[in-house]
Amino acid sequence: MQALVVDDSRAVRMMLKRMLTESGFDAVAEAGHGLEALERLGESIPDVMLVDWNMPEMNGIELLRSVRASDRYRNIPVVMVTTETEASNVVRALAAGASDYVMKPFTKDSIIAKLELLGIVSPPDDV
Repeated sequence: MQALVVDDSRAVRMMLKRMLTESGFDAVAEAGHGLEALERLGESIPDVMLVDWNMPEMNGIELLRSVRASDRYRNIPVVMVTTETEASNVVRALAAGASDYVMKPFTKDSIIAKLELLGIVSPPDDV
């Protein structure tokens, strides 16, 4: 499995990359903003994208709209991982095509639970 983590915080990207790798992802690409993410998509189409909302160059909602407008990328599950906690912003992200939404600060369990709900990762056998 492959993932693309898009966040302007290097620390957040590293944390998510570690969580995903520990959960069975073979490759986790990173991007610091939406335009860089679009470049990464040109190299490889991931099984899931985890995207921050507030970034320079191109924010997460703009990236999400670009992904959903593309025949090539529109079916990639996109999970917004952001500090935007207002209900209206959650609705806005879902209306723009987000597959799910995780609020920062997050835990490994909250990220993996969302990926399980989306059918991207399987729950552990002991559950």
